[in-house]
Amino acid sequence: MSETERPVIVELKEVSREYGSGDLLVKALDDVSLKIHAGDFTAMAGPSGSGKSTLLNLVGGLDVPTHGTILLDGVEIGKLSRAELAQLRRDRIGFVFQNFSLIPVMTAMENAEYVLMLQGVPHSQRRERVRQTFEEVGLSGLETRFPGQLSGGQQQRVAIARAIVANPKLVLADEPTANLDSKASLGLLDLMARLNEEHGITFVFATHDTRLMRRAKILLWLNDGQIDPEGVPHEVLA
Repeated sequence: MSETERPVIVELKEVSREYGSGDLLVKALDDVSLKIHAGDFTAMAGPSGSGKSTLLNLVGGLDVPTHGTILLDGVEIGKLSRAELAQLRRDRIGFVFQNFSLIPVMTAMENAEYVLMLQGVPHSQRRERVRQTFEEVGLSGLETRFPGQLSGGQQQRVAIARAIVANPKLVLADEPTANLDSKASLGLLDLMARLNEEHGITFVFATHDTRLMRRAKILLWLNDGQIDPEGVPHEVLA
């Protein structure tokens, strides 16, 4: 299916995010327009302070733009109430953070099923969906372990299971390999690429990891809050 045939999941229209005012005004994002289609595997790269995390937070509804419009699955998120925005994040977006963000007093299964619990999915259905997802991401047999009993790579797989178990429209990942060793990072990249290829899950990443950049189907280079039309500098991927 060509890009023009796939539905647009995310659209940014002339979006800016500013902090401060006057001489202290900082434009973290400056007049960015962008479309993410269903099934995309997109990496956003760039130097520190280029706007990657800001863009990711705006798309995820964790922040609001100073100017411009953001549509998620056709819904203008800037017009939603706080409760509506929380429901949209819960039901349509999966999040993967670099520090895993697992609840330490919950088991791996309880962490992964938390979103389903918030959605009101019955207990038996939640457990079955998590078991199936754990099998998919290579965590079978680790359901009852607590985060502190898991390796970094296993914790990040729990985070991915939590992100995808509710079948969201979009998964946002902020530096997902940053706290992993090389072997765990490569395993995670393979997993996410397979989930994208086999299940059509739409991923958008913010990353400094050149291995992830090379695996991306779409690679955006941000600099000074804007998407560079010339793309990634040659020396970055050399």
